[in-house]
Amino acid sequence: MNTTISNTTMPIPGNDGLGSGRKARGKSLRSLWLVGPATIYLFVWMIIPLGMTIYYSFRRYNLIQPYIKGFAGWSNYINILTDPNFLASLSNTLVLVGSTLILTIVLGLVFALLYNNDCVIGKNVVRTFAASPFFVMPVVTGLIWKDLMMNPTFGLLQGVPDDIKEAANLDGAGAWKTFRYITLPHLGRSLYAIVMLETIFFLAIFGQIYVTTSGGPGVATTNMPYYIYLQAFSQWEVGGASAAAIFAVILANIVAIFLVRMINRNIREDA
Repeated sequence: MNTTISNTTMPIPGNDGLGSGRKARGKSLRSLWLVGPATIYLFVWMIIPLGMTIYYSFRRYNLIQPYIKGFAGWSNYINILTDPNFLASLSNTLVLVGSTLILTIVLGLVFALLYNNDCVIGKNVVRTFAASPFFVMPVVTGLIWKDLMMNPTFGLLQGVPDDIKEAANLDGAGAWKTFRYITLPHLGRSLYAIVMLETIFFLAIFGQIYVTTSGGPGVATTNMPYYIYLQAFSQWEVGGASAAAIFAVILANIVAIFLVRMINRNIREDA
């Protein structure tokens, strides 16, 4: 009896899985090459300075008295918390952030509604002039125009579809109801994001204080960044300035976490 043996090649189990795994690893390596430079840049310019700030906040380090050095423990933080000037700068920072946010948000909404109204004559020309603050120093008036009014999704209300507003008009909704129940909720996500970004930006304001009031009279206009500057370059107290900077970082992160949670809650409610 002759036995015929088939020469059919049996498929190797998992061969397709190995191929897809190699492709996935190849994509991961290519992505790593693309993301790697940015990661290194962030590490060098952000993480390392933050680590050095934390290090010096626990050290005795005065540029005028370099011979006085060593581990300071929590003394720099205690000195900062008991310094009336630091407490005044913290209060000034909170007042500055709160008042400027209210000013920019309210006025930004008013002017955005105005520029989005078809009854305004020459609104395209005015929108063109609204870009002028991009070429000047970022003072408060410039921030109103640059950060709010010229925002592509929020500032000029370009994110609200015209058909939704037309449907509201057909249903008899007035200007206030349209703004309250359509425009404002539609801009909720953008508004929260702008508040978060502007809050972080206002917490770091330095140049405007430096060139206008220099923190005076006394410490009446001294905010936390300017207080850190005075500690480092007026009193030459690098340890105290580093401790104050860590407090500023903690404050900014608390505000950011709070606002991010508000944004996430708004997104979940819309979903």
